[in-house]
Amino acid sequence: MHQMTLAEIARGLADKKFSSEELTKVLLARIAQLDPQLNSFISLTEELALQQAKAADVRRANGESGALLGAPIAHKDLFCTQGIRTSCGSKMLDNFKAPYDATVVARLAAAGAVTLGKTNMDEFAMGSANESSYYGAVKNPWNLEHVPGGSSGGSAAAVAARLLPAATGTDTGGSIRQPAALTNLTGLKPTYGRVSRWGMIAYASSLDQGGPLARTAEDCAIMLQGMAGFDPQDSTSIDEPVPDYSASLNSSLQGLRIGVPKEYFSAGLDPRIAELIHNSVKELAKLGAVIKEISLPNMQHAIPAYYVIAPAEASSNLSRFDGVRFGYRCEDPKDLTDLYKRSRGEGFGAEVQRRIMVGAYALSAGYYDAYYLKAQKIRRLIKNDFMAAFNEVDIILGPTTPNPAWKLGTKNDDPVAAYLEDVYTITANLAGLPGLSMPAGFVDGLPVGVQLLAPYFQEGRLLNVAHQYQLNTDWHTRTPTGF
Repeated sequence: MHQMTLAEIARGLADKKFSSEELTKVLLARIAQLDPQLNSFISLTEELALQQAKAADVRRANGESGALLGAPIAHKDLFCTQGIRTSCGSKMLDNFKAPYDATVVARLAAAGAVTLGKTNMDEFAMGSANESSYYGAVKNPWNLEHVPGGSSGGSAAAVAARLLPAATGTDTGGSIRQPAALTNLTGLKPTYGRVSRWGMIAYASSLDQGGPLARTAEDCAIMLQGMAGFDPQDSTSIDEPVPDYSASLNSSLQGLRIGVPKEYFSAGLDPRIAELIHNSVKELAKLGAVIKEISLPNMQHAIPAYYVIAPAEASSNLSRFDGVRFGYRCEDPKDLTDLYKRSRGEGFGAEVQRRIMVGAYALSAGYYDAYYLKAQKIRRLIKNDFMAAFNEVDIILGPTTPNPAWKLGTKNDDPVAAYLEDVYTITANLAGLPGLSMPAGFVDGLPVGVQLLAPYFQEGRLLNVAHQYQLNTDWHTRTPTGF
């Protein structure tokens, strides 16, 4: 059962080959057996899962249907879940139980999805390796000595290890696509505003976007269908009709114009990954796509711009965690200033403190114009580059990451080296574009992903290209040894 995709589970439940309750029990047992070596979960919700599974079985018995009805999933632990710990991977929120469900959680629950638990993540989604979590690092199921990517590494590791078929993640600078690439999954970051951010604890509000992690594009289409849509409670949500993402999966790629930016193939890219990306291009050309070299001239400025904007927004968003209203509070504070200082100093980890300080500095008087304002101007130039490119092509293709997964601990003393792993993904967040990573091969036994970017609200096009690619390749079917 654990090898089935979401689509296969939906067919099996519809044909009464097994019940949601049976499947849920199998996966909960599998998590109990295998997760200790991965550390992919922060909280398990067995009681809730069995209640939801039984309710889904009753709904099916009463004639209801739906691809997510009775399907087991998990949520990254920054989506608020009523009455359940929502920690954000931080000591600061270790004791926080959300009083309400995030819109994404509520929508997937309404569709009948069964929540098995909350997955581990980099603290407040800040990281590229899932090593900054208060609950310890997550291990990559392809090699337990390597990182799974971050910040949605818990969701990625759990799905890759076949502990469950799909999970939610969030993507601020590549945090769905990068772990998807490093664990051999398909991961989709939707257009900014496509998926509600209400109840999703913010890192950088103008960049964060929720999305699915699964083994196939078909499964991502099913998950996105349940997640997407306008939410009046989220001021950044966009009132745009949600298409049937599964309906367009089988469209032909004949004549599809795919752009390959020359800037992607610089000295920083592992040449073995470059070869796999070129192989992917050839495969899509065989399916009828037209390949064209394009240019994104301002891509070189993306990392410095991102690492000013994101920490600036983080320093503002995280100011609410002060030890007063909820979350961690230090012992016996002498006065209010001591309460603030020690609660934040003890509650936040090193990476979060680093980004808060960088952000506060960039926003301070005298430096706002020199750093933050300039970064926002670069952001506009990057968006303009994409708009010009999409006048020439329908999809942009390139590597998801410059390197395969690195060994745990090797970049802890050099945060900039970890930041550089986001070089191909952060531009989509700065421009608000949808992006997808799909499996494209292996280097030294570790997975490699190829990234697709599309114009706003063209998630269906990304899923279509990925699905057609997956019908003609088998990278996404490979399973890590021991799982």
